[in-house]
Amino acid sequence: MAERIARDANEAFSELKTLSNEQRSQALVAIHDGLKTHKEAILAANKIDMENAVENNLSSALVKRLDLSAGDKFDAMLQGILDVAELPDPVGKITLARKIDEGLNLYRITAPLGVLLIIFESRPEVIANITALAIKSGNSAILKGGKESYQTFKAMSDIVNSTLQTETQVPAAAILLVQSREDVSNLLSQDKYIDLVIPRGSNALVRNIKDNTKIPVLGHADGICHAYVDVSADVLKANRILVDSKTNYCAGCNAIETLLINKDVPGDSITEILKSLTDAKVKLHVTLDLRQYTTTLPQDLVVDAQDADFGHEYLSFDIAVKLVDSVDAAIKHINEHSSKHTETIITEDKESAERFLKGIDSAGVYWNCSTRFADGFRYGFGTEVGISTNKIHARGPVGLEGLMSYQYQLRGNGHIASEYLGAGGSKTFVHEDLDINKVDL
Repeated sequence: MAERIARDANEAFSELKTLSNEQRSQALVAIHDGLKTHKEAILAANKIDMENAVENNLSSALVKRLDLSAGDKFDAMLQGILDVAELPDPVGKITLARKIDEGLNLYRITAPLGVLLIIFESRPEVIANITALAIKSGNSAILKGGKESYQTFKAMSDIVNSTLQTETQVPAAAILLVQSREDVSNLLSQDKYIDLVIPRGSNALVRNIKDNTKIPVLGHADGICHAYVDVSADVLKANRILVDSKTNYCAGCNAIETLLINKDVPGDSITEILKSLTDAKVKLHVTLDLRQYTTTLPQDLVVDAQDADFGHEYLSFDIAVKLVDSVDAAIKHINEHSSKHTETIITEDKESAERFLKGIDSAGVYWNCSTRFADGFRYGFGTEVGISTNKIHARGPVGLEGLMSYQYQLRGNGHIASEYLGAGGSKTFVHEDLDINKVDL
């Protein structure tokens, strides 16, 4: 079963990558329209999943991620599909052009990766995000959702499948939605047909996948993000940024989990910073040297920090807080405890900011802004396939560019290697770079 699914996706990829950008983009518009038309049915299915999640005592963070009706989440999901459709075609871009010899030209051209296996928990909007990015970039995708989002997953997958089959030129098997739990482990062994695995979910999910497949894995296990308040920080600016970074969506992987404050920040300013968080109902896990600044704060929102708190992803209204000696100490702490996701410095001193930006070893490093900006939609990628803390291939929010590789095309006219130096001949290579803007293949 798993081999057939992977093989079908691979065969669909061979066809999908030959379609024009217009054909691929039109398919996304059709999917958008189908999901929009059936919004009420999808949200009704999502309501069942939400009720089941509450009955089964699932974590509040997971329930928040599951809720497709919260705010403008559904409409934002649909807009993300259209945004991707309107992005420039990522396929077939010439990134290098070189004359090897007269009539023999080399081109490096962007090409899709192949077949993507996406395994996700709770977030049903992933179906729309991945479908849009995969089709636009010419990749096939196999999607497997978690049992907690089963009803929503089924409702949306039925619409996507029906739309592809009846209204587009995209092969139906280009997007395959797997509902059987047993297929996952078998799919992870299909390295002959599947080119990349993208897990989106808990630390346990990501670790399990990385330990059980030979296929390259793109993703992140934790979102342990940090904010550092420097001695020259504007306190009002710091308060705004910290509250947003922690409370805007605490279940997000780009919410801060640790706050570092320079020990030379005036005491009344430290208290004001901490108060801004407790006013937002955030519980502070503070080191003992910070206790002196918390006496006027609600004591039910102040607890003593444990060492383990500084490597913990709360995904709730909790934050670990610590004093540090300098920007260098903050950098050292973050590089030791971070999950390499996103970190921010709040300072009015450019030298400190530049040192922080260069010294932090994370996918996203910010100055005077909220970590909640670490998102494909906010970066202008239309949407994202996930956040990568890897250093090879793609890093940070992964949009269309992260789903592309490249091929070398060599175009000649009867040229053979044996006529050239190094292969038995006497001819030499020209190796002359061509203007890629003037190349017309």
